[in-house]
Amino acid sequence: MSGNTLKRIGDYEVIRELGHGGMGEVYLVRNVLSDRTEAMKVLLPSLAGRSEFVARFMREIKVLASLEHPNIAALRTAFTADDQFVMIMEYVEGTTLAERLERGPFSTGDALNYTGQVLAALSYAHGKHVIHRDIKPGNMMLTPQGVVKLMDFGLARSADEVGLTMTGMTLGSLDYASPEQVQSQPTDERSDLYSVGVSLYQMVTGQRMFSVTSSFSIMEAQIKQIPRPPIDVLPTVPRPLNDVIMRAVSKDPAQRFQTADAFREALSQLSAAPEQPANQQAPVTEFVTPQRTFDPGFTVPDTNASGSSSNPNLLLMLVAVLVAALLAGAAIYKSRQHGPQEVVASSNPQVSTPTSAGDSSNAQSHDATPPQASPTPAVTETQPTEANPASPSPKQPAVMARKAQPASQNLSPAPAVPAEDLQAQQQAALEHKQQLDAMETEIDQLDSRAASADSSIDTLEQQLHQSGLGLRGDVVASRSNMHTDITKAKQAMEASDTERARRYIDMAHHELEHLEAFLGRR
Repeated sequence: MSGNTLKRIGDYEVIRELGHGGMGEVYLVRNVLSDRTEAMKVLLPSLAGRSEFVARFMREIKVLASLEHPNIAALRTAFTADDQFVMIMEYVEGTTLAERLERGPFSTGDALNYTGQVLAALSYAHGKHVIHRDIKPGNMMLTPQGVVKLMDFGLARSADEVGLTMTGMTLGSLDYASPEQVQSQPTDERSDLYSVGVSLYQMVTGQRMFSVTSSFSIMEAQIKQIPRPPIDVLPTVPRPLNDVIMRAVSKDPAQRFQTADAFREALSQLSAAPEQPANQQAPVTEFVTPQRTFDPGFTVPDTNASGSSSNPNLLLMLVAVLVAALLAGAAIYKSRQHGPQEVVASSNPQVSTPTSAGDSSNAQSHDATPPQASPTPAVTETQPTEANPASPSPKQPAVMARKAQPASQNLSPAPAVPAEDLQAQQQAALEHKQQLDAMETEIDQLDSRAASADSSIDTLEQQLHQSGLGLRGDVVASRSNMHTDITKAKQAMEASDTERARRYIDMAHHELEHLEAFLGRR
C-alpha cells in the first residue's frame, strides 16, 4: 500500500501520500469519472483481521455519514476494494492549528474566531448525539479562507452507545483529555468542551496548560492540579476571556459550560480583542505546506535494519548441489571413455567425495546426488562390501563392472543449467537471505524497544496504583497484542515465511508505537 506501489483503487487514481502510520494511510486522489480531487483513508491490510481496528474504522465511517456541517470535513463515500476498507473524504487544503501554534500564540480575535467555529461544529455533532472525544489543535484544520474544519472522528461515538465508554481518547492526547477520560469514566458532551477549553488556553498563551511531560504527571495534573490562569502566563489576555477559559477547564463537569452553544455564546459576548502587543504575531494570512487533509494521528518510525549471518546459508547449499550434479555427469562421461575397470573404481564406497563448498553434509543431504568421481588414478581391484561381498576377479572386468555398480547404468548426465537461470537462482536465494537477515535485526530492535516500554509501564502502573488509579484497558490490550505479534513474527522467521513475518512485525510496530506515544516518547 505504501510507497509507489499504490496507483489506483476502484475509480480513484492516487496522486500522492498525505500521511501514514501504524493504523492506516491517507492519500490525495482523483476520481477518474468526476475528475474531483479528494482524500482517501485506507485501513492497513495487516489490521483488517483485527476486530477492534475494523470496528473503529467502520464507526468513523458511520459517524461521518450522519454529519453534514460546514465546519466538519465531509465523508463522500466508503467501500471495500481487494479486501481493503476505504473511505473517501473531502480534501481540505490548509494547515492544522497545531502547526500554526508552532509560530506562537494567536491574536485574541483569531483565537475567538477559530474556537467559535469548532464549537459550532460540536453543537451540531452533539445535537446528533455524537461525541468527538479527541478534540485538540491537531484535529482542527484551517483553510486559506479562514474556515476551520474539525477532523478525525475515529474515536467518536454516539452518546447512547454501550461498551465504548472505557476507551475515551487517543493515546498521546493526554494534554487535552478531560479528568473523566483520564480516569476511564463515562464521558459526555462536556468532556469535548473541556478539550476545547484546553485548546483555547494554548491558542491565547502559546503554551500547554500543564508543563509536565511524563504520562503519569499529565494524568495526575488533569485530575488534581488547578491550571495556572492564562492571564498569569500572558498578561495581555483579556480578563473576561481568562475567566471563560478557567470555567471551561473545571475539573467538575457540572462547573463547566453545559453545552457548546453556551460556551460559544460566552465567547461572542466578549469585548473586541485589544490591540496586539509587539511580541505577538499578526493573524495568519499565509499557510505553510497546504497538503494535509487531516492529521492521521500516528507516524511510523523508520527502521534501517542491517544484515545478519545467523540464518542457514541457502546460497552455498544451492551452489553445492548444482556443482555436485555437474561433476557427477562429468564422472559418468569419463567412465565411458576409460573402460570398465575405472567404473568399478568410481563405485567404491570407500573413495572420499570432496565438495567444492567445503561442507560434505550439505551435498549428502540430497539423495538424488551421486558421489563425485575420484580425481586419483583408477583402481583395478575393489574391496568387499555388503552389496559385493566377494572381491571380483581381474579376469572378468565386464562382470565386475555390472555387479559392482548396477545403479550407475541408470544414471545420465545432468542437464546443463543456463547461465542466466543459475544467476537468477543465486540472486533470488541471496535476496531471500538478506530479507530474513533484515527482519531478524528488526525483530531484535523490537524486542529491545518492547523491553524498555514494559519497564516504563510497570513503573507507571505502580505510581497509578499508589494514587488509586489504574492502567486503561486499551493500554493493557496494546501491550498484550505487542508481545503476541512479536512471538508470531519470530515463529514465521523460523519457518522462513517472510510474508507472514512482515505482517506480524508491522502489527507489533503499531502496538509499540501506541505504547510509546502513551509514555510520551513520540
